Amino acid sequence: MVWGRIADSEHFGRKTVLLIGLGGTMLSCIGFGFSTTFWQALVFRSLGGITNGNVGVLRTMISEIVREKRFQSRAFLLLPMTFNIGIIIGPVLGGILSDPAGTYPGLFGHVKFFERFPYAVPNLVSAFFLLCAMLGVWLNLEETLDSRSGKSDRGIELGRKLRLCFSSSRSGVAYEPLGSQDPSAIIEASASEDILPEPLVPGNVVKSRQPRRRYSQRLAFRRIFTRNVVLTFTASFIVSFHLGSFNSLWFVFLSTPVYDPDKPPSSPNTLPRSLPFVFTGGLGLQPREVGMAMAVLGFVGICLQLGVYPWLSARMGTVRSWRLFLLFFPLTYFLLPYLSLVPSSAASPPPNPKNGIAVWLALTGVVTVQVIGRTFALPAQTILVNNCTPHPSVLGTVHGIGQSVSSFARTLGPVLCGFLYGLSLEKGIIGAVWWGLSGVAICGVLASLFVWEGDGHEIWLEGDEEDDW
Repeated sequence: MVWGRIADSEHFGRKTVLLIGLGGTMLSCIGFGFSTTFWQALVFRSLGGITNGNVGVLRTMISEIVREKRFQSRAFLLLPMTFNIGIIIGPVLGGILSDPAGTYPGLFGHVKFFERFPYAVPNLVSAFFLLCAMLGVWLNLEETLDSRSGKSDRGIELGRKLRLCFSSSRSGVAYEPLGSQDPSAIIEASASEDILPEPLVPGNVVKSRQPRRRYSQRLAFRRIFTRNVVLTFTASFIVSFHLGSFNSLWFVFLSTPVYDPDKPPSSPNTLPRSLPFVFTGGLGLQPREVGMAMAVLGFVGICLQLGVYPWLSARMGTVRSWRLFLLFFPLTYFLLPYLSLVPSSAASPPPNPKNGIAVWLALTGVVTVQVIGRTFALPAQTILVNNCTPHPSVLGTVHGIGQSVSSFARTLGPVLCGFLYGLSLEKGIIGAVWWGLSGVAICGVLASLFVWEGDGHEIWLEGDEEDDW
């Protein structure tokens, strides 16, 4: 929330906050990789969290670059899409590069550096990626905050010089993005030379532009929390709560031992097995056994985001599609504990891990429902948070608050539901925590009924005006 407020300030802007966030995270990765105690690791991870408010700022910049609502559904897919790619590639790199002395003893077993700092290499690779991102932002990313749009940017100027030095073209013809020039100047320049390429015809230039709202004042912080903002944040909190809880409990449930009727109960308080609600046990799997399946589902999610969601959002609208796919979560959480009742193959009786075609079909089916709900609900939720902004001058602040609300929910959910999961195992009702989570998801569906899509400028201040580009 603090970084969002700073990003809205004309003294700093969006780009400065992004550079601080990337730099702080880079230092955090380096320090974390060389940490040898828990407290050192905690300090450096906290440094990364304190300095990084980039998610909210990135969403703000996307909304400022893509001002037309009809393109928002595609634009806001960029962040979850790249995030999905990252969570597929990141763990793979981490697994390959971590503890090289122990993983590859023949090559690095005698290297003292790898023995002392077994996790330095993957963190240094992450720091290198972050350094590349910093250079890319500094040299190429233009500021989107209106109050800083006319100020000089040394990074952009240096980036242009570097592109000229390394450009393969020597024809002397320079190209400039349409957004950085006045449309009338482009049309006049083209007409004077009797050259009017198709992308620059007057109709295309004018029709592709959305009115740009100019503002001279900044909305007071206390006026941000309009009714729609509060309702949108409430629904966002509930959705983030059950999604964060699912992500933490899912792998715990997969690794929970299979129910063994011959084994005495672990607690005297355990209730006798009585279907369809009183039962316990998990699937007894290791995370690596479902890693490939999760990666495939992540790939399916990316394909759905790119190919289906924009079309569906355009047909149904952002709010209606959001409400529809929120219904997928209660169904997922209600069915999920029954995976432990799916019969396994005869070759692996309890307490061995469950396997067989029936188990994997049921597992894939349930998780696919959750992935579809997450794939379509989260981009719509981001658009609604963006459009509930009461005034353009606090857009970064609203995204910062939204990210803070989401982070708090993703922190609270796993702690509370992890505790309840332990009680469920003790009582012999493994489904209790999942059915409770289904109830929370139903509350999210009900909360969504009170949310409407705003226009990003609900409150007008003195001096605000609306000019055509």
